[in-house]
Amino acid sequence: MKIVPGEIKTAQLHAYLLGAIAPRPICFASTIDNNGVANLSPFSFFNVFGSKPPILIFSPARRVRDNTIKHSLENVYETKEVVINVVSYNMVQQMNLSSCEYPKGVDEFVKSGFTPVKSDIVKPYRVKESPAQLECKVLQVIETGKEGGAANLIICEVLCMHIDDNVLDETGKIDPHKIDLVARMGADHYCRASGSAVFDVHKPNIELGVGVDALPAHIRHSKILTGNNLGMLGNCTVIPIVSEDFWDDRLTSILKECSHDEDTKRDALHQYAKELLDGGDVNKAWQVLLGEG
Repeated sequence: MKIVPGEIKTAQLHAYLLGAIAPRPICFASTIDNNGVANLSPFSFFNVFGSKPPILIFSPARRVRDNTIKHSLENVYETKEVVINVVSYNMVQQMNLSSCEYPKGVDEFVKSGFTPVKSDIVKPYRVKESPAQLECKVLQVIETGKEGGAANLIICEVLCMHIDDNVLDETGKIDPHKIDLVARMGADHYCRASGSAVFDVHKPNIELGVGVDALPAHIRHSKILTGNNLGMLGNCTVIPIVSEDFWDDRLTSILKECSHDEDTKRDALHQYAKELLDGGDVNKAWQVLLGEG
């Protein structure tokens, strides 16, 4: 499928974009108008864009169907302040309720059953049930257009951050399984960023991986190893030497039983190496692959 913006309806393009650019973190924005009326609304056009200064950007886009703007955006223009609350799994249904388009002046804290907490610096309230709440001042609003679907980029600077101690691990860092965040996908779909959905990918940092191009040809052109497997091998800083200290009964058995057929031996070794890589044991996988020679 090929899509060129302008050749299909905006609503269709909107759906494809939200289905493809996912999952997206949720900005649960608490604002207040000049009369002191609170507003609470979720937005998934959102992320963090710096740490010094700490910058968050979210976008209450113009409604596609009728080209109107959100009450949150109106309040931001009035007060230049917002509290951005994150959304955990145990509050997602209440968050969803708050997204109903209640008339202006209706307090979504009341409608959705969330508890407002007075902020330390800004006027909008924090959401008590949220595991992390960020008090922000609005630096700038960038309007990208005037038609339905156009973004309004609200650029915020974090003035104060509140974190529930219960989501921290023993080192004081946020534990993804304890904070249990949810993210927005396309249509009515969400995903939960905890449990088996969370996995680790070790960063190269300043040490350079050898790269997939440096892998021996029989590994690089494997019929069994996946792109992820090759990426793990290529992320190693050196190609190790063969060491029989890593050899086990299965490797020894493969080398012995398949010695008569190089193709069969290679496939068996690559299958074993794939299992090791999928389990995170890169060092042993290398020894299996190098044992081919």
